[in-house]
Amino acid sequence: MSTVSTKYWHALGDGRIQCDVCPRECKMREGQRGLCYVRAVENGEVVLTTYGRSSGFCIDPIEKKPLNHFLPGTPVLSFGTAGCNLTCKFCQNWNISKAREFDKLQDQASPEQIADAAVQTKCRSVAYTYNDPVIFLEYAVDTARACRERGIKNVAVTAGYICPDPRAEFYHWMDAANVDLKAFTEHFYKELCTARLDSVLDTLKYLKHDTDVWFEITDLLIPGENDSDAEIDEMTSWIVKHLGEDVPLHFSAFHPDWKMMDKPRTPPETLIRARKIAMENGVKYAYVGNVHDHAAQSTYCPGCGEILIGRDWYLLSDWNLSFEGNYAGNCAGCGEPVAGVFDGPPGDWGRKRVPVRLRPREPAPTASPP
Repeated sequence: MSTVSTKYWHALGDGRIQCDVCPRECKMREGQRGLCYVRAVENGEVVLTTYGRSSGFCIDPIEKKPLNHFLPGTPVLSFGTAGCNLTCKFCQNWNISKAREFDKLQDQASPEQIADAAVQTKCRSVAYTYNDPVIFLEYAVDTARACRERGIKNVAVTAGYICPDPRAEFYHWMDAANVDLKAFTEHFYKELCTARLDSVLDTLKYLKHDTDVWFEITDLLIPGENDSDAEIDEMTSWIVKHLGEDVPLHFSAFHPDWKMMDKPRTPPETLIRARKIAMENGVKYAYVGNVHDHAAQSTYCPGCGEILIGRDWYLLSDWNLSFEGNYAGNCAGCGEPVAGVFDGPPGDWGRKRVPVRLRPREPAPTASPP
């Protein structure tokens, strides 16, 4: 296990140190860990205890993050560590994010090794995912820096629960993000996540108005908890007002997991209803997830209504984007610009998911003696 010093903390004067990475503001004494479990106090400072260690690496389709408007069809090298700064009772990656055993972290890799692996496997991007990269910020930033030097894009999959100063550093190195907007009530965040909605909304507004990061939003709909018409209407109206019509929104199906085994799976009809409300409120790109539904997972032209990118789960079919003029993507029929990051025809990665074991870097060549 590698431990590195961090900078987002301050001493309180009573023997405790406060971590300033996320709004949880964990206050710790020597030897104690924060709620995330990976940031701890050692020798009078907050350290990251999982630097250079991962729960595993896998090549995924970019659509799995989910990102539908960022380099469609391309492979992304994905990894996470352990722990989380939220306590979601419905966590669907709980075996990683709730891990308190470091033997879960089996792969050791430096930032340079990860960047090299992305190049070698022809991945267009690296995703910091499975658990929230906010808690392994130093490892994520160093890796993102190494990737950017090699022309590899960086993708954050996050709950957006982070304080302003570390947020600015973190997103400086990100090219795209999917933010999990878990609900639209403070009650939900407090009771099911022990967090605050306002901090997440602040991150979303920051991404829109203060960065060039392409981002999309996911809302996991849980029956009886956050799936009412009124809540979906309020949330999507807020998105259009504060973030604009072009931010893609994914309504994802819940399945019973972790500490919420008493809830049923989300009916497909709920996802369709939510998508309809979103579009009626002006969201141009609304999708359903964790189900097969070509019609509701495809991208349509906001101008003429023709299908632009056909999808069934992670598999692409139709492709009707052109790349002429001043826009990165246009409807091939009417020329309407399409929001997103497109740089040509789609990739052909499909729905494959391939585990990867990273190889040690080759030592730098040394000069031969004269």
